[in-house]
Formats: sequence, C-alpha cells, structure tokens
Amino acid sequence: MKKLSALLLLNLCILPLAYGQYSTRKVITTDIDNFWTAYDSIRTTNDSLKQLYYIQKLYVNRGTPGLKAFMEAKDYTPGSYVFAIRRYPKFWASVRNNTYKAKILTSEFDPAIKTLNSIYPELKPAVIYFTIGALNSAGTSGNGMVLIGAELATGDSTVDVSELPPALKSGLGPYFRSDPFQHIVPLNIHEYVHTQQHSEAYNLLAQCIYEGTCDFITELVTLKTLPLPYMSYGPEHQPELKAQFATEMFLNTYRNWLYNGTNNGKVGDLGYFMGYTICRSYYNHSKNKKQAIKDMIELNYADTTAVENFLVNSRYYEQSLAQLHQAYEVKRPIVTGVSVWPNKPVNPNTKEIKIDFSAVMGRSTAVDYGPGGKDTYPVTGISGFSPDKKSFTFKVDLQPDTDYDFIITGGGFRSAEGYPLVSYTVKFKTGPK
Repeated sequence: MKKLSALLLLNLCILPLAYGQYSTRKVITTDIDNFWTAYDSIRTTNDSLKQLYYIQKLYVNRGTPGLKAFMEAKDYTPGSYVFAIRRYPKFWASVRNNTYKAKILTSEFDPAIKTLNSIYPELKPAVIYFTIGALNSAGTSGNGMVLIGAELATGDSTVDVSELPPALKSGLGPYFRSDPFQHIVPLNIHEYVHTQQHSEAYNLLAQCIYEGTCDFITELVTLKTLPLPYMSYGPEHQPELKAQFATEMFLNTYRNWLYNGTNNGKVGDLGYFMGYTICRSYYNHSKNKKQAIKDMIELNYADTTAVENFLVNSRYYEQSLAQLHQAYEVKRPIVTGVSVWPNKPVNPNTKEIKIDFSAVMGRSTAVDYGPGGKDTYPVTGISGFSPDKKSFTFKVDLQPDTDYDFIITGGGFRSAEGYPLVSYTVKFKTGPK
C-alpha cells in the first residue's frame, strides 16, 4: 500500500509537469524590447561606429539564446541591423507597435500546441523566441527552438515598404498585404513542427515535402488554410504547377520554388504549396491518419528512397516513379562534342580543349580527376564559356605519348534552367613529338 501511495504521489507530481511543458512560459519576447532600446539609441547619431556599438551592446550582447541562433541561421551581423535601420526608417517606424503586440499573444499559442500534441503524441517541447531580424525571415527553427522574426511576422497592410529595394518589395509587399500578424499562431505552429523534424533535405522534392508537412499539419491543427499568397495562387494554377514540378522535383536547386520572390507573374514559395498538396494527398489516401502524421514528421528527408516512396504512396502523380525520373532525365544537358578524339592521337602542342553542350548553360562549372587520377589530369586553367554559353574551353598542358582523362561533372555544370549536366569523361592520348 505504501508502494502504491508513493507511485500515486509521483504521478501526481509528474502530470502537471507533462501538461505544463507547453505553457506560455516557453514563449520568450525580451529581444523585442532590447531591439527597440538599441534602435532608439542608434537614431540619436549618424556615426556608423556608434550605431554598431549600440546594436552590439544593447541588443546582441543582451540577446536570448533564440536571438543568437536566429542570427547564426540567417547570417545576421550587427552590420546587417545597422544597414537596415539606416536604409529603411519608414519601415521600422510603421512596424514598431505591431512587434510589441506579439507579447500579448503568447497565451493564444497554448491551445494550438495542445492540439498539435493530441494529433502527434510524440511531440517534444520547444521554446518559442520572438526576436527582431533584418528583414530576411519571418521564422525558422533549430535546436528545439522556434525562432520568429517579429519585424516580418507581426506585419500587416499598414507596413510601409516604399523604401525597400524592388526585389525585397516584391516579396514583402504581397506578404504584408496577406496580414501575417493576424495569423501569427499558424506561423508558430509551422515552425514548431520543424523542431520535430530531424534531417535535412537532399533535393527539391524532399525540401518541398519538408516545408509542406509543416503547412499541412498547421492546417490540421488550426482547421484553416494558411492565408499566404502561394496558397491562393497554387490551387488556381495547380495543373501547370504539377506538370512543371514533375520535371524539376529531382533538382538540388530550389530557386524556382522555394525562398524566392515573385517571378514571371508567379508568386514566390510555390514549393510550399506543392509539398503541402503531396502531404494532403498522402494523408487522404492513408487509412491510419495518426500514423500518416507521424510518417510526415519523422520522414528521413535526407534519404532519397524514403522521400520517393512517400511521393509514390501519396498517389499525387499518376505517372510511375520511373516515368517521373525519365521526365527529369530528358531535361538534363549532355556533352555533344569534344575538340579532341579518343581514337585519334592528339597533338601534344594542343593548349586548349573545347567542350560542346546540348543546351545553353548556366554560370557554374566543375571538373574532376578521371580514372587515372592526378597523374592523367591535363587541365591547368580555363578560357571560359563561348558567347552563346553552349561550349566551354579548358586550358591544358600536354606531354607526348601520354594518356589523359578528366571528368566534366554534373555537380557543377548546369543548364541555364538549372538541370545538372550528365557527367562525361574526356579521354585521349597524345601522339609523339
């Protein structure tokens, strides 16, 4: 009986801790006050060194672990802040009051996080930090922390973006018009889900599912679709987006789909919508909904086989995985010509080798040792791309009666559209003197 009473007492002590781990005490907002203290001091002088001193002493040095993690994740420096403060005074003046309001919203997170815990019982606690960034991110996560950039996350249609450069304005203008301040709870849930994920993505498909998982689960928690531009644009243009994504999903560049601004009439971040749609399809085709949620959150995004199996099981695409890979492969550029021939002796006085490609190429390049390693590697420099970007010339240093080889790699050479080159090994032998 004493043993039973002891166990009962232990459980009574543990239960409040278990249910209290998602309390608003885990929402930290002190960085907001510290930033505006530093901001007011910065505005008293035009001396840039003094401004750097103020932001360092009054904001960075007093920063929470969340601020330090946010700065590291987004490569913010004291100079980043001073630059933004000096260049965009109308922006800062218009957003200031909203950032303070974040402090009174903390109680609204508890119900949403408890709902998240109910659909994903394995949920681990995370600390939510409201910080001030330098206009690059409304939120991210890392090391069990939700990191919110309040200068963006608390914005609304009243925020003045008139001083921002065109590229920044094109992204933040529509974002603020979507009134993110009114939807700050979903933003926090999205980032909270990120704290439960474990691995980094290897390619575009994995990264889109990584982000889409958070959007879809946020919708399950809040029972509302995220009011972001890509969630309005996506459903209206899904057929063409689906077709385009089918040929690009295996790329390891995100530029057309993620973390980008409006381009060619399309809104940015449409990869979020594609990932969300794939996750929704996976969920809808799953008999065990709770297991489907677990599958999404715990997916090994670095494992291409696991990610591709998830795509197949989502039944989002009618084509087989092999067909999808083929649609991608036919887009990759190939080497169509080399100025030296493998079956013909090359003049040892040759100083350049030209490579021709099947498509207009982008700026990136890479070359590697061939099967013979360093001893058979002839490249000493580059002359660069031709004006039409469909050929590239290497400088070489050759010896008579010698075998040479090197690899033109798809890891570096890419088409202007971003597709990696099918790697090609250049092999030849020089003739006598």
